[in-house]
Order: sequence, then structure tokens, then C-alpha cells
Amino acid sequence: MSDDRGKAENSTGSSDTDDAAASAASSRPTGKRPGRRSSAAADSSAATTVAATGPSAPAKKAEKPRKENLFKRFRRFMREVIAELRKVIWPNRKQMVTYTTVVLVFVAFMVAFIFGLDLAFVKGVTWLFG
Repeated sequence: MSDDRGKAENSTGSSDTDDAAASAASSRPTGKRPGRRSSAAADSSAATTVAATGPSAPAKKAEKPRKENLFKRFRRFMREVIAELRKVIWPNRKQMVTYTTVVLVFVAFMVAFIFGLDLAFVKGVTWLFG
């Protein structure tokens, strides 16, 4: 379907749709975190400004992004937490019982092991120093 759309755009000769498609393709996420700047658009606009005016022209300082209200940030955080929790694959009852049993057995083993080491060290120190 995208091939048909590309053919239709090229057959009409519209350069506006080609420019929009090129800008949409460049704004797709790459999976990498952006640098210190707030958006990738600021990076590309700064790069085109320097390229157009030359390296001798002074570059504009990046404006400091305004901090959102504390309550807005908290609300956005909670929405993102809920969205991430919806992505979680929750275990069913059988899996939960199995995982809980494994954890409890492991903890009981570690408690017994540490207790045995502690008892051995106490007996050794008592025997050595009387």
C-alpha cells in the first residue's frame, strides 16, 4: 500500500507531499536518546542554520525549556507508570505459586546456611580464645 501511495505522489508531481514524507521519515524515532537538547527538531534546525549562514555566524543559544507544574509532572508520571504496567505480562496463579515456593525455599536455605556459618565461627572463636 505504501508503494501505491509513493507512485501516486510521484505521478502527480507534487513536491509538497515529497517534502512532508521526507520530514516524516527523518522524525521517526531511532531508539537512541537525544543529547542535552530538548528535541531533535532543535538539533536539525540549528544544523541547517549553521550550514546556511556558514560557520562564522553566531549560533543562537538554545532556549531553556520551561519546567512544568509539579502536579502536571506527577500526573504525567502516573499515566506513564500505568501505561507501563499495562505492558507487563502478569503470571497466572500456578506460576505465582511456583515462583513463591522457589523463593521461600531459597530463603530458607540461605537462612540455614548463614546460621550454620555463624554457629561454626562462634564455636571456632570460643575454642580459640576460650
